Amino acid sequence: MTNEQTDRTVTTQGSTATPGQEAVPPSTAQETVRTDSRRTSSMSTGGSELTRRVVVLVFGLIQLVIGLRFVLLLLDAREANDLVSFILNLSQLFVAPFDGILRTDALHAAGSTLDITAIVAFVGWTILELIIIWAVGIFRRERA
Repeated sequence: MTNEQTDRTVTTQGSTATPGQEAVPPSTAQETVRTDSRRTSSMSTGGSELTRRVVVLVFGLIQLVIGLRFVLLLLDAREANDLVSFILNLSQLFVAPFDGILRTDALHAAGSTLDITAIVAFVGWTILELIIIWAVGIFRRERA
C-alpha cells in the first residue's frame, strides 16, 4: 500500500517600513511558497496477514508446551510439583494424537525419559502449521 502526501506551506511576508522609507502596499508583498512532497510506502496488515500471525502464535504456544514437556521428562522433573504436572497434562493433549505412531514411544535411562512421541508431535504440529500458513498465503492478494 502506498500513500502519497503533499504538504504545502504558504508564507506571506510584508516589508517593514523603516523611518524615512515608504511602506510597500500589500498588493506588492512578497510571497514565498514552499511545497514538500513525500511518498511513503507502508504495508497494512490485511486479513490474511492477521490470520497468518494468529496461526503462528497458536502453533508457537503448542510447540512451546511440547518442548517444555520434552525438557521436563529429560531432566526427570518431579511430577508431584503442580507446575510440572500442569505442563505434562496440558502437553498430553497435543502429544496424544501422535502416540503409537512409532513402535517405541519413549526411552528410559537412569530416571530420565527421552519422549520420542513428543519429538514426533513437535514435528507433526510444525508440518501442520506450515500447511496452514501455505493455505492462508494462497488467498493473499498482491497489489500491482
